[in-house]
Amino acid sequence: MDRNTFTGLFLIMLIMVGGFYLIKPSPEEIKKEKERTEAASAAKSGKKSAVAKSTAPVATPAVDSAAMKGPFGAAIAGKAQQIVLENSDVKVDLSTLGGKVESVELKGYKTFDKKALVLFDGDGNSFGTTINAAGRGFNTATLYFAPVQASKNNVTLRLSYSPTQYIDYTYTLADKGFKLDLSIKPTGMDALIGNNGLLNLNWTASLHKQEKDMKQERQYSTVYYKFVDANVNNLSVSEDEQKNVIEDNKKVQWVSFKQHFFSNVLISKTGFDKATLAVNTDVNTQTDVKQMKADLAVAKDASGVYPLEFYFGPNRFSTLKDQGYDLQDQVDMGWGPLKYINRFAVLPIFNLLNTFNWNYGIIILALTILLKVVLSPLTYKSYLSMAKMRVLKPEMDEIKTKVGEDNPTLLQQEYLKLYKKAGVNPLGGCLPLLLQMPIVIAFFRFFPSLFELRGESFLWMKDLSTYDAVLSFSPLPLIGWTHISLMCLLMTISTLIYTYFNNQLSGATGQMKYIGYITPLIFFGMLNSYPAGLNYYYFLANMLTFGQQYLIRLMVDDKKIHAKIQENKAKPEDAKKKKSGFSARLEEMMRQQQQAQQKKK
Repeated sequence: MDRNTFTGLFLIMLIMVGGFYLIKPSPEEIKKEKERTEAASAAKSGKKSAVAKSTAPVATPAVDSAAMKGPFGAAIAGKAQQIVLENSDVKVDLSTLGGKVESVELKGYKTFDKKALVLFDGDGNSFGTTINAAGRGFNTATLYFAPVQASKNNVTLRLSYSPTQYIDYTYTLADKGFKLDLSIKPTGMDALIGNNGLLNLNWTASLHKQEKDMKQERQYSTVYYKFVDANVNNLSVSEDEQKNVIEDNKKVQWVSFKQHFFSNVLISKTGFDKATLAVNTDVNTQTDVKQMKADLAVAKDASGVYPLEFYFGPNRFSTLKDQGYDLQDQVDMGWGPLKYINRFAVLPIFNLLNTFNWNYGIIILALTILLKVVLSPLTYKSYLSMAKMRVLKPEMDEIKTKVGEDNPTLLQQEYLKLYKKAGVNPLGGCLPLLLQMPIVIAFFRFFPSLFELRGESFLWMKDLSTYDAVLSFSPLPLIGWTHISLMCLLMTISTLIYTYFNNQLSGATGQMKYIGYITPLIFFGMLNSYPAGLNYYYFLANMLTFGQQYLIRLMVDDKKIHAKIQENKAKPEDAKKKKSGFSARLEEMMRQQQQAQQKKK
């Protein structure tokens, strides 16, 4: 070792030793911190109605004493204490570290495996404000608050900057309900907050798995938000996304960390002026559904307070609606017209049936029967049209033999002439079915979002809100299946039987006949992991359709239909009804195609 290296190392050692003694807290500073901690503990123990328990002291990291003399000096180090507010519906654990909501338990609900339903807790959750002081940025999430006031449903946590400068977080919980009020009131802190009086908020949460099927729960979980006097929007449910959602000087009314059946919503009564939202999925964990984050900026009201509200509760449509602020719009009722069918037709009928306090399996049965009764005129018209086509089939076969299959355009023209003479609409069987399709698809969105089905059993189905596995196994290659749903299997079998009889009625042949059998198998692959309640509805719909068709078949006589068709064919052309605009356009199109083919020859 040369002389210069030795001298350098010696000087570094002197600096380290000297620095240790220079920054070591004085006995007076240590005593002051001890008294502050004991005073906070005394205030906590004196308010037993609001402070239900205290956690074991959290190990305090070593803190530079010079930092303790600076901004928020006394709040830099401390011991995290837990304060509990609870009512008949929720239990909220607050922490003096960051003054945040540390965890929330919903009392009236359980997870799929019957454990206490805790929405979030642990280190993956944070709530704080950012403040600049003495040229440094501080996040209140890392500072220690002290309880200064507590009652049965109310507690105030204070973060002190100086004896005359501090921030109060006041939490208020009503005797019942899922809302927690948070009032943030700075005193003498305007210069430190700056930012034109806007308070920056940083909120993150890792939401715990509550349902049996993690894949489905993630499919319905993401960040939702609503602009003041505007519609509800959301980030992607399938991909990670980060987005600054403020646009055109609009304010965001609320931000929701939404899971499939439960939500964590932060509401601003004055509106958020800035909002950057993010959602992330850690596919390596099977305990947390998604990680969500919101960076917000909020303005204070006329009294100098930043008024906020939390909603921690179920995604039951009626419960969310009672909270105001259009929180119910985050329940996925489908897109376009499907949303309105579910919201203004299906849901009111379901709620009406729910007032009878029946089992939900019976309610779904009653709902299906009502739907079939309402749609029965369309079903009758569809069946009647298919019966006409079935009666015409022998004549269509004769035309096919005469014309041949080499000239499909001419063949279709001859078919149209036959339809015209017989007074039959070839699309008559399809149109009524097409009119029913929006309702069928609407139920596809309705049942998976229906909170009422969660945890409800019927027959062998233990939970109508998820799949009913009759057989479980290791993930299959390529498709990844881990189970077979019994109700989905029954639904598929009934659909195949329905397709068979429908082909007999309509006289379907060729490709159309086989497509009818392939489609139910495709839907089996799609719906195998969907709620048993949805597959149960489709199964009931098939069964009731069998009954409807049996009754209609008793009412419809093929001989009478054939006689009516022959009567129409015997009428002169001018005595027949004017063909529809669609038929005329179709006939004209066929004529043009025939002429084009003749020119090519």
